[in-house]
Parts: sequence; C-alpha cells; structure tokens
Amino acid sequence: MVTTTIEQSDTGQREPVRSDCLGCSLMNGAQPLPGGQIWGDGHWFVDHCVGPLGLGALVVLPVRHVLHLAELTSEEVSHLGGILHAAAQVATDLMAPEQVYVSLLSHADGRPGHIHFVVQPVTRQTMDHHGGLYGPRLQAQMFAAAEPEQPADVEAIAEIARTRFDAILGPATWHGPFANRAGR
Repeated sequence: MVTTTIEQSDTGQREPVRSDCLGCSLMNGAQPLPGGQIWGDGHWFVDHCVGPLGLGALVVLPVRHVLHLAELTSEEVSHLGGILHAAAQVATDLMAPEQVYVSLLSHADGRPGHIHFVVQPVTRQTMDHHGGLYGPRLQAQMFAAAEPEQPADVEAIAEIARTRFDAILGPATWHGPFANRAGR
C-alpha cells in the first residue's frame, strides 16, 4: 500500500490517503469521478455514486480514510447529520423517489474499507425494473445486475445537485483536487 497526503483547508491538517482505496482515489482525483465533487466541507465529501445504485444516488464519505463509524471525530460527527439530511433533500428533489435509502457501506472484498454513506433515491420504476424488489434485496440485485449510469447523465445530475447543496448548506468550503475544475 502506498500512502500520500491530502490537505484539509479548514484545519491545515494533512491526513493519510490510501492509494489502494477507491474512495480516497476518487476523492483525490487519482481515478475518474463522473460528476466530480458535489460538495465538501473539509470533513465530508459528497459525490455521485460510481456503483450501480441508480441515477441520483449520492455518496457522503469522510475526507479522512476512516474504517469504522466509531473512529469518527466529534467534529466529523457534528457535521454528519446535516449533510445526510441535505443529501436526502437533494436526492428527493432530483428524482422524486418513493423512498430514499441511507446505507453505511464499508466492506471492500470482505475487509473494512473507507466508510461511506450511500443516499439512494428509489423510484417505483427502479423497483419494477428489478422485479418488485425493495430494501436490501433491491440493492443486492442492483449490484448483481451491475447496470452503470451514463457519464453524461451523471454529469448533468451532479451539476444540479451542486446547486441544490449550495442552496441548502452554503457553498462548498473544501474542494480537494477539484478546486481548479470548471464550475468549482
């Protein structure tokens, strides 16, 4: 494993980033991230899910490489509820779902990985497409089907989501490697 560092602009701290971690690689720009960063505050990073959980599925992950929920700092925890609430509002605005699921995921190949919350809008159309499944069975079926979203659709949704996040929480205060990209 190779580690690098990523600067947190609000604290000046340098936190380890793992090159073998998908979340870290997407967040630090080492791997392509369709839609780019949607929002960030130095503790949390929001993007569109790169997995097959549907258009409008957002990911909220700590900027630090954290393996267990219990390892979050009190400051990270104090920001989390508002960000998850905003993500659910944005997902609802974007997709008009029947329900929004919020799932904590962190197992990569059966080992603890970078924790991340998936905020997934689920429409009736999505459930019908997957045989009427819902809840964890729907998510498992979506992973098994592995139907990726079109990058252009993700880019368009991410741009709208950025505007909605900014309206709810204010402009992002941390941009990581996305600071010099168009629109941010």
